[in-house]
Amino acid sequence: MAKTISSEKKSERILPVKPESTVDTLVSWLKTIVGAIIVVMFINGVAVASFVVPTGSMERTVMTGDFLFVNKFLYGPTTPQIIPFLNIELPFIKFPGIRTPQKGDVIVFIYPGDRDEIKSINKGFVYYLKRCVATAGDTLQIIDKKLFVNGKESIFPKEGQFIEGKPFDAYEKLKTFPPGRGNTMDNYGPIVIPKKGDIINVNVENLREWNTFISREGHNVSSDGVQVFVDGKATNKYKVERDYCFGMGDNRDNSEDSRVWGFVPFDNVVGTPMVVYWSWDTNMSFSSFGEKLSSIRMSRVGTLIH
Repeated sequence: MAKTISSEKKSERILPVKPESTVDTLVSWLKTIVGAIIVVMFINGVAVASFVVPTGSMERTVMTGDFLFVNKFLYGPTTPQIIPFLNIELPFIKFPGIRTPQKGDVIVFIYPGDRDEIKSINKGFVYYLKRCVATAGDTLQIIDKKLFVNGKESIFPKEGQFIEGKPFDAYEKLKTFPPGRGNTMDNYGPIVIPKKGDIINVNVENLREWNTFISREGHNVSSDGVQVFVDGKATNKYKVERDYCFGMGDNRDNSEDSRVWGFVPFDNVVGTPMVVYWSWDTNMSFSSFGEKLSSIRMSRVGTLIH
């Protein structure tokens, strides 16, 4: 006997929707925020990051208040380096890139610290923007403001500039890197940019020059006044463990750069700026919003960085 399919529907009971509690709402918002932070951290680490120019050391190539998109893939993507918005530094891993920094590249890098700092304390974790003017193994010298690399005068950047009538600084020789060399910003070197595998002769007389450099590579340096000790072992030689480059601002007389605080490890270089996507006066408060809007430089938007 064939089964009969009933066309009658059972009545469904509709239960009232329970409203979310305050705790549930907060948890939901927290998940959303954490998810957004993770996405931003991933994008910033792997491909493209955003960077705002805080100083005029690279003017007129880039201007104070320019917002830049930075290509991080070129020199090698990394795992996240900071927690966004909180600026908390994270240990990170850098992966191989398409190439290493080259002479003439504009580079964004993690600031290695003031001249005598093993790690940046005064400024904390911060990104800097300079032009790479020499790389590992090069010999650099500045003679009367003219830059020479491997004995050949370097081409001055198209938008570079000097400040006419720059005031004399009697203490400049005491401020420059390496300490004790007596370099000035206008007459500097010659100095060899360290390359992985280079052997540096170290002794009591030149230890002040190399103390911070060796310490930044993760070693304990000391001296008893007669010998130099690295990680507790007496030595007169040190083998360089990383490749480095030398960064300078295009606004040469208004730039604290490698002439002041030293070499930039290739590992610290995170990318090269590509284009300006926004530009305004970052020193102006949002409380004067009308004036801040009037500071927008639309002519800078879309500018390619070379």
